[in-house]
Amino acid sequence: MFVQEEKIFAGKILKIHICTMEGTEWLEEVTEDTTIEKLKEKCLKHYVHGSLEDPKTLTHHKLVHAATERILMETKTVSDENLKDKDVLLLIKKRPPPPPPKMADISAEEKKKQDNKAPDKEAILKATAGLSTRHTDRTVTQHNIRDFQTELRKILVSLIEVAQKLLALNPDAVELFKKANAMLDEDDEDRVDETALQQLTEMGFPESRAIKALRLNHMSVTQAMEWLIEHVDDPTVDTPLPGQDTPGAVGATAPPLTSTDDAATGARQDELTEIFKRIRRKREFRPDSRAVIALMEMGFDEKEVVDALRVNNNQQDAACEWLLGDRKPSPEDLDKGIDTNSPLFQAILENPVVQLGLTNPKTLLAFEDMLENPLNSTQWMNDPETGPVMLQISRIFQTLNRT
Repeated sequence: MFVQEEKIFAGKILKIHICTMEGTEWLEEVTEDTTIEKLKEKCLKHYVHGSLEDPKTLTHHKLVHAATERILMETKTVSDENLKDKDVLLLIKKRPPPPPPKMADISAEEKKKQDNKAPDKEAILKATAGLSTRHTDRTVTQHNIRDFQTELRKILVSLIEVAQKLLALNPDAVELFKKANAMLDEDDEDRVDETALQQLTEMGFPESRAIKALRLNHMSVTQAMEWLIEHVDDPTVDTPLPGQDTPGAVGATAPPLTSTDDAATGARQDELTEIFKRIRRKREFRPDSRAVIALMEMGFDEKEVVDALRVNNNQQDAACEWLLGDRKPSPEDLDKGIDTNSPLFQAILENPVVQLGLTNPKTLLAFEDMLENPLNSTQWMNDPETGPVMLQISRIFQTLNRT
């Protein structure tokens, strides 16, 4: 007895259940080494009862594995596609590609785009050539509508000078500043943005690590997350942050000044000056690192990028416009105070709430902080000691600005 060679070396025979979208069902017997293309051809011959007169029929159909809903690759074999005995395959006609648009449709679409296109400068000038010219002094209008944030900085610069002079007259000024600054350090250490913390803990970071990351990155969720990822294998990642008390810090104890003569007064003012310098170094402007990188990649120098972010309150888009524009106001303008003889500044100084606040060292610290970090204004507006002062300044400005 002779047996065909192909049957001797054929693989295992599988019975595959074939279904069509019309509900026709049958079994196809195939070997494991049969390609999916051959299997599809056999299915189509059965489906069309004998022959495939149109060769496109083969390319217009596909086989889908019913259990996994995946399309079978025609170049692979039954074994490669991991088909099993009695698996169910769907013979589906492929969705035809959309017909190309007619020329008439393209022309209509282009015409519609042209109709909706905004006019260019030439078209506007041509359409308005017959209109009479009206001379409006827009400079005066813009000058009257003063930006509160810009004016607030000038007000703060001048108020800091007044507060320093007032507090220097207080014999206990040095001790008051040390206590106030120590209290602020404690507040900074304890204060954590609850919303930012919740975002990090919901990502799966431990709460203690999230708090540490937020404090190290000035409550920035993005930078804190990057820090946590970078230090995930760091053995010291859970080590608490060191205390703020260091030799020579602002909170260090100094010998009391009991004498009221000129030498003692001069020494006290010198010590106050040194404290003010330390406060400014501690509250100095911190540019957003991501914004610095993004702007430097545009070709700007680091110094001018930092200046731009300082002028524009760490707002990257505004800083970019400043760099590309006339760069007004300049960084030097930020350190200029308001005219001390102006009605606005006189009205602020005459306000009783402001007068009382200027004798509080914490108010001066708040002013210093807002100068370099304007985004912290909200924090000081909500503070029970500095909030009323800031509210009065805002109200006086808005009242005089309207008049």
